[in-house]
Amino acid sequence: MVTNPGDEAEPGTPGTGENICPQCNGSGEFSGRECSDCAGTGKVIEGIGGA
Repeated sequence: MVTNPGDEAEPGTPGTGENICPQCNGSGEFSGRECSDCAGTGKVIEGIGGA
């Protein structure tokens, strides 16, 4: 599965989930361009629940 630079793990990894991209605040754009952390999706995969 394809991951984005801002992802901490691959989608579906136990103990992870989607979160709003902190770089672009979920808009998918940063400084007028596609956000490089989320590849324009506005979401990243992060650890949840202290994982």
